[in-house]
Amino acid sequence: MSTSIKEIEASQTWSLRHEVMWPDMAYDYVKLPEDELARHFGLYRDEDLTSIVSIFTNEKEAQFRKFATKVSAQGNGYGTQLLSHVFERLEKEGIKRIWCNARLDKTSFYRGFGMKETAHTFVKSGQPYVVMEKIISN
Repeated sequence: MSTSIKEIEASQTWSLRHEVMWPDMAYDYVKLPEDELARHFGLYRDEDLTSIVSIFTNEKEAQFRKFATKVSAQGNGYGTQLLSHVFERLEKEGIKRIWCNARLDKTSFYRGFGMKETAHTFVKSGQPYVVMEKIISN
């Protein structure tokens, strides 16, 4: 089975966002007003969109949001492959800070990318989050 990573349209992310992240919410809940301003990436297993992430940039910072991998494919390295690709690309583009709002139960995964928790925490729709970041010095 081969994998490929492509830049995709915002609308291509919505189904996977809904299925993985917020299945109990209305479908429109996963659509962001600023989706059209972002870049969206998808990892495909053969022709099957398996993992997605959306990147919002501002000057020398990038926030990744709505990072999701099909539940049936989790634990196989697809999300790691996609996020590694995106981090490498952002660093080459001169981004100096990459950050995200991480679900508390996913912080160890993000630490594997060199990200660290900040003091900023919050709760959204009953889900606890912490802001995590990676500072790039090059």
